[in-house]
Amino acid sequence: MASHSDTLVVFFGATAGANGGKLGSDERELILLVWQIVDLHENKVGKLQRTLVQPDSADLSEQCKEETGLTADELCKAEPLESVLQQFHQSVSAELKSLGRSSYTLCVDGPLLIRQVLHPEASKKNLVLPECFYTFVDLKKEFHKCCPNAGPVKDLTLTSMLDYVCIPAAEEQEAGLREVKNMVLLILHLLDEPYNHKFSTFENVNYKFESGACSKTEAVDSETVIRARGLPWQSSDQDIARFFKGLNIAKGGVALCLNAQGRRNGEALVRFINPEHRDMALDRHKHHMGNRYIEVYKATGEEFLKIAGGTSNEVAQFLSKENQVIIRMRGLPFTATPQDVLGFLGPDCPVTDGTEGLLFVKYPDGRPTGDAFVLFACEEYAQNALKKHKQILGKRYIELFRSTAAEVQQVLNRYMSTPLISTLPPPPPPMVSMPVLASSPFITTGSTRDCIRLRGLPYIAAIEDILEFMGEHTIDIKPHGVHMVFNQQGRPSGDAFIQMKSADRAFMVAQKCHKKMMKDRYVEVFQCSTEEMSFVLMGGTLNRSGLSPPPCKLPCLSPPTYAAFSANPGMLPTEAALYQPPLLATPRTPQGPAHNPAPALAYYSPQLYMNMNMSYTTYYPSPPVSPSTVSYFAAPPGSMAAAGPALLPPQPGALVRMQGLPYNAGVKDILSFFQGYQYAPEDYSSLVGVSDQGRSLIQPKEWLCL
Repeated sequence: MASHSDTLVVFFGATAGANGGKLGSDERELILLVWQIVDLHENKVGKLQRTLVQPDSADLSEQCKEETGLTADELCKAEPLESVLQQFHQSVSAELKSLGRSSYTLCVDGPLLIRQVLHPEASKKNLVLPECFYTFVDLKKEFHKCCPNAGPVKDLTLTSMLDYVCIPAAEEQEAGLREVKNMVLLILHLLDEPYNHKFSTFENVNYKFESGACSKTEAVDSETVIRARGLPWQSSDQDIARFFKGLNIAKGGVALCLNAQGRRNGEALVRFINPEHRDMALDRHKHHMGNRYIEVYKATGEEFLKIAGGTSNEVAQFLSKENQVIIRMRGLPFTATPQDVLGFLGPDCPVTDGTEGLLFVKYPDGRPTGDAFVLFACEEYAQNALKKHKQILGKRYIELFRSTAAEVQQVLNRYMSTPLISTLPPPPPPMVSMPVLASSPFITTGSTRDCIRLRGLPYIAAIEDILEFMGEHTIDIKPHGVHMVFNQQGRPSGDAFIQMKSADRAFMVAQKCHKKMMKDRYVEVFQCSTEEMSFVLMGGTLNRSGLSPPPCKLPCLSPPTYAAFSANPGMLPTEAALYQPPLLATPRTPQGPAHNPAPALAYYSPQLYMNMNMSYTTYYPSPPVSPSTVSYFAAPPGSMAAAGPALLPPQPGALVRMQGLPYNAGVKDILSFFQGYQYAPEDYSSLVGVSDQGRSLIQPKEWLCL
């Protein structure tokens, strides 16, 4: 409308089912329309108009018959909705012309007639509503502005409003005419003294749903979100917006839910602009989309963000283009390139901005998933692309579906949160006996994703280059938290792991530093967990099918008691061997003979591998702290160390039993295997059968890095 100040058209309607506060809640069709013009400048009213509407089904509810007095025979003689709306528009336009007015706005008693009846029914019947039905005035809200003490807007009725301003109700008996006359009385009263009200608040109905991206940091009111269940699997965000036609959905407010296999599960989370629209959406519970009824329930903002929220810069840039149609491609060959996809789609469906309109979905380590999203500038191009559903690319057929911005976020979130290691090998049973460590200078594992992996480092890159690459985020690195991975030849592999102070810091670094340049090469940065990092650092390797465990794992054997070490009690260990804590199994206390109970020492299973080509790492800012005194470790209560100095061995140390050694392993191999550990002094050399040549090799060593 050019202006909304000239004229109001008081508008009333009734359906074949529930009316009043439940209008539109039962999907029943419109059967009655009544209207009258009010000139806001002259405070005059026009002719009262009433017309019947023929529904597709003339089955009237008892409530409808009682309130309207209409019969099925009368409705069968009426015109269908499309013709009635045309008559309405022509009648109002002609009357306005006679009054010398140029524009008008509908005025209704609450939003239900427009939002819950007229727009949903027109959408189902594929009718194009005139522009006047997309803007209206809510008389209840206008009255509340003039009389705020009359009560909440939702509790106001025509009768209560008339009683509040002491205006007698119209005596008209015919349904529809009575309501319109009462509304006109209220409007004229508000225009007059003492209110002199100006009708300036206009409500709008969105013409179409706007797609867009949602950030995980965005605040989402839980009172604006619903969950729709039972959707057809091929439904798009536009289909869902059409189901809720008349209600205003927030930009990017439709999030299709996926199952564990990444396929749609028939549910969606929908975010509306305010709680009022959410409450009206709940009244559409078990309304129909085609032949299916849709269940509508309340949901929370947290649920919506979990599905639709994202912070990836790559996704945000991909979704930044407005008014694009998104198509999801599934089943792509892992070797497919952007040019392959563009060639598959062909000239009939050009992709927006060429390769910039493609988004390949990858795992955190950069491996392709076979999924991709494509942007098209218009519906015609998207329809042409969908015709290629299940056509062949390479040796695989490709599936194509309509998609949404929220689905893009959800798919990316799902794959980017997939662990680098799907299942870690179970730890072997206990093998070596040693006391519990009070503290550890080594890596502790867990599923918390507080680490990052750098891939594609220049081979000449040093620790200083990594620190410069991370810039301001260097302060968030844990002590000894930079681990460079070397290959079997002892050369840099181009990979590094960095332990951050928290998962949030790791996530932030992965987002800001991903594909940042280092010495003319871009470096990929992925978030991972310490569990995944430790597995790689212990010798595991990455390949196309995932992570492979280190080779040559030791046999899983453990001594049942301490009888193997009972020949010389003075030689029992009192300090822990320095194995990495993440690889220690749950301790169990061995049971010794009744006459000579064994000390309360624990069995541990250090997951070490006799692999002479293990991946070595470097630490930042210095090698791990080395214990220099016995007090560095606390002896377990009840252990021999806690019993007194007489039970301590002459020198600090620990006895380790090795099983499963290769038959050709020599002393140098064993010493190389234990590189980074402080070897026993000469007093213990007889226990391990070390020769004079070997003894010369195991003089006290400095602490090295594994």
